[in-house]
Amino acid sequence: MTTERIFFSPEDCIQCHGCEVACKSWRNVELGVKWRRIERIWLGQYPEIKSTSASIACRHCDDPACMHACPAGSIEKEASKGVVLVNREKCTGCRVCLEACPYSVPQFGIDGRMQKCDLCFSEIEHSLSVPPCVATCPTNALRFS
Repeated sequence: MTTERIFFSPEDCIQCHGCEVACKSWRNVELGVKWRRIERIWLGQYPEIKSTSASIACRHCDDPACMHACPAGSIEKEASKGVVLVNREKCTGCRVCLEACPYSVPQFGIDGRMQKCDLCFSEIEHSLSVPPCVATCPTNALRFS
């Protein structure tokens, strides 16, 4: 199994949020839901405060806690690429996956069902070489491999 992932380099991120916009636009993600989000993290104490960036999105874990926790069996790990996928039709919206995820990644839309980054799995399989969030990043803070 080849595990594909998006790697984030915080020192290269300029917090333009272009990756968020590209993801939402490409995947038509509803208002209030972010499959990838860039957050500013403050470090230190006044007067010596620094900030860095964190990219919050599904990490497609080798052994996903969300998958094991889901009572509906709506989360599975795709065998060939290692992508963690959600079958939204099976999701009951119980949010147990959110409690289980150490990164607080699962998002819930208006319908109450879980959604998250799937690395643009079907698009990568058929037409794209990299996910739109990676292609949009002007500083190459996101890398796909």
